Amino acid sequence: MKTAAGYAAGLLFGLGLAISGMTDPARVVGFLDVAGAWDPTLMFVLGGAVLTTFIGYRLVFKRPAPLLGGVFQLPTKRELDAKLLGGAALFGIGWGLSGYCPGPAIASISALSLPLLAMLVTMVLGWFAAKRL
Repeated sequence: MKTAAGYAAGLLFGLGLAISGMTDPARVVGFLDVAGAWDPTLMFVLGGAVLTTFIGYRLVFKRPAPLLGGVFQLPTKRELDAKLLGGAALFGIGWGLSGYCPGPAIASISALSLPLLAMLVTMVLGWFAAKRL
């Protein structure tokens, strides 16, 4: 049941990305181009995600435990360190250069292009590098 719920959540996430146009890297780059032809679409998608998360967390944390798990697994680390800041910087640089973040990149695999393949390969290399650091 837990695996089926994970697949359903991933499918819903991928459909949301596709419907909102976030699988198009030009839309993301357009959002980051504040001095040029700025495209505010991503701001509305992010706002919808923040609102959904705000409401969802308040509802979910009223429960003593998750529906499909024993306990809530929440991060406990609160300090900023070099690994976190470096990873955030690399994510931002990759997102700005490619127009993809991991979710939309994976959702776009059916329309694989050379820039998307390059982004996915570097993302996987980054995972391996992060495990070694």
